[in-house]
Amino acid sequence: MSIIQEIRDSWGWVGIEPLSVVGENDFGNLMIEDVEGKFWRLCPEDVYCEVVASDRGDLDRLSQDQDFLEDWYMQALVEQARKGLGELAEGKKYCLVIPGALGGEYGISNIKTAPLIELVRFSGDLAKQIKDLPDGAEIQLRVVD
Repeated sequence: MSIIQEIRDSWGWVGIEPLSVVGENDFGNLMIEDVEGKFWRLCPEDVYCEVVASDRGDLDRLSQDQDFLEDWYMQALVEQARKGLGELAEGKKYCLVIPGALGGEYGISNIKTAPLIELVRFSGDLAKQIKDLPDGAEIQLRVVD
């Protein structure tokens, strides 16, 4: 399955109609252009997909914002992951085992690697399930085959 189709299937419920992926980082964050020319950030570790730029000009301005760039590149965390887990294999990304949105820590003890397609799928499914819960709500994860 293509990454565009996976984004559509897993995150379409937020209103995204993906056209192309225009950027990605080592933690599977994607910058996605939609059919209307808006740009979305899909963030698996914090389980969200939202518009970050209304057009290419906004995206160009965002790409100059140092706070955004620091958050996007996640350099310190990438260095920890690379040191602890090694270089990424083709098609894989670093990921938080327990997403930050569920209280997972941003440290090497909570980092593994996974295929990008699975990160998109898992984060979209999880986000849909928890979207209406208030901050701090208790949840119970159940893994089923």
